[in-house]
Amino acid sequence: MGANDKVNILLVDDQPARLLTYQSVLSELGQNLVCAHSGLEALDKLMHEEFAVVLLDVSMPGMDGFEAARLIHDHPRFEKTPIIFVTGVHVTDLDRLKGYKAGAVDYVSIPVVPEILRSKVAVLVELYCKRRELLELNRNLGQANERLAEANTTLQAEKTRELEALNATLQRANAELERANRSLQSEVAERARAERALKEADRHKDEFLAMLAHELRNPLAPMLNAVQLMRMKPATDQQLSWSRDVIERQLAHLTRLVDDLLDVARITRGRINLSREPIELGTLVARAVEIVQPLIQERGHQFTTEIPDGTLRVNADPLRLTQALGNVLGNAAKYTERQGHISLSVRRQGTEIDIRVRDNGIGIPAEVLPRIFDLFTRLDRRSDHPHSGLGIGLALVRRLLQMHDGTISAHSEGTGRGSEFVIRLPMLPETTQSVNGRQPATTADAPPVRRRILVADDNADALQTLATVLELSGHEVFSAANGSLALECAERHLPEVALLDIGMPLLDGYEVARRIRAQAWGKRITLVALTGWGQESDRRRSQEAGFDSHLVKPLDLGKLTQLLARLPASAPAADEAGGHTLNS
Repeated sequence: MGANDKVNILLVDDQPARLLTYQSVLSELGQNLVCAHSGLEALDKLMHEEFAVVLLDVSMPGMDGFEAARLIHDHPRFEKTPIIFVTGVHVTDLDRLKGYKAGAVDYVSIPVVPEILRSKVAVLVELYCKRRELLELNRNLGQANERLAEANTTLQAEKTRELEALNATLQRANAELERANRSLQSEVAERARAERALKEADRHKDEFLAMLAHELRNPLAPMLNAVQLMRMKPATDQQLSWSRDVIERQLAHLTRLVDDLLDVARITRGRINLSREPIELGTLVARAVEIVQPLIQERGHQFTTEIPDGTLRVNADPLRLTQALGNVLGNAAKYTERQGHISLSVRRQGTEIDIRVRDNGIGIPAEVLPRIFDLFTRLDRRSDHPHSGLGIGLALVRRLLQMHDGTISAHSEGTGRGSEFVIRLPMLPETTQSVNGRQPATTADAPPVRRRILVADDNADALQTLATVLELSGHEVFSAANGSLALECAERHLPEVALLDIGMPLLDGYEVARRIRAQAWGKRITLVALTGWGQESDRRRSQEAGFDSHLVKPLDLGKLTQLLARLPASAPAADEAGGHTLNS
């Protein structure tokens, strides 16, 4: 086998799409790629050809990867053939042990990372080639030894110098092989170090995103509170009112960017769970339009909707599907010049619902269109265009729709010729009852109840603005600038509700909640965590500490108002002192 001869690589998977993926990833190696669609076909290929490495799917119908691997390595010819298992499910240590016993040398998880898969296969191919070279060299050495033996019997004296020269050549060859082996071992070790570094970098990335969201949300909270205060005061100056609206819109935009960034990190790691329920699509569309309406109005667009009469229901997570529709509408509003035209139409197509969002905006270049839903893809922007983004919105939309068994596609005739996004979702049968369709019992609007509320936050601006907003809403408010003062204030004033920041000095919010719950008087207080940490693990930790609710900064005043309205009208006995602020 020459140095430039190609070797065979066997790709075994029952899914043709994955085989095409493996071929695309490994084609750069320049080797012969042989495909098999089952374990039996793979065994047949092995009986007729020799392979440097086998890429074997674990989960195949009929004969799975473990059984195929055992049969391969039971044959004397293939007992040293390296096998890489490919799996799309979480692999436990027991699964790995089972695979290694069956003859595997490595595992690759789906979706595959092309560089990692290519590197692992390249190492095994190189080892195979070196092994073949070594076998060939051994055969050559054996032949040389035979010739030397013959020469030694006939011309021992004359061939002494030749034997010495050949021995020196063999020593040099052995030294070269030893250096090559050391180089290979060093390369394998370096690849292992690189893989560990990648995993560590991924962990640091998640930690950084969580910290970034927390640090961004903390200053957003007092800013949004200040805007709420401005809304509570009459504003006669139109320019001042306009400035307040600009600040509010941009704060909402920044909050959505932070949420999108975290959602992408969660989705790529499979950490988002949907809370699905039957719901009217028209309700979701109305919520999405409500979110984007300020931007549409601010840019002066003409917006039209076409929704058919009748019931169109989907089984969806209302929050996440509204988020997806809002992102698509938001893109149309952002990337359409002022006084543009945007339309949203809904149609029933068999058992699916077809949602189309059209605009006459800047369009999508043909070279960008195939990757418009890839993470961090952004259109080339003119310097005078006022909007920008992180390039994650459409990637998030596609993943959320996939989680709802739906699809999204984009169409555009090119730059400056507008765009159309088509969303398709499975429709619920008309016989399916919708909890959203039931009309709630109507009750007369009740006047807001005056509550006794404790607010604790070490951020002075956040503390003062939120306390002022609550006081202007008619509540009696007590303020504390750290955890120790919050505990003291709770015991002294016995509030009905305590809004506690988590990251306070002296005592953090978790410890304050635990100590309040440990007291007899503290069991009736409604505890609300108010924090910049919003991941699922943070919510679980709040619940374990005794909190009733977990609200993420910046605080949505509407959510807090609803929470206060749901509380019983009676309040625990307390002293009659007015609102106070406790500072360290």
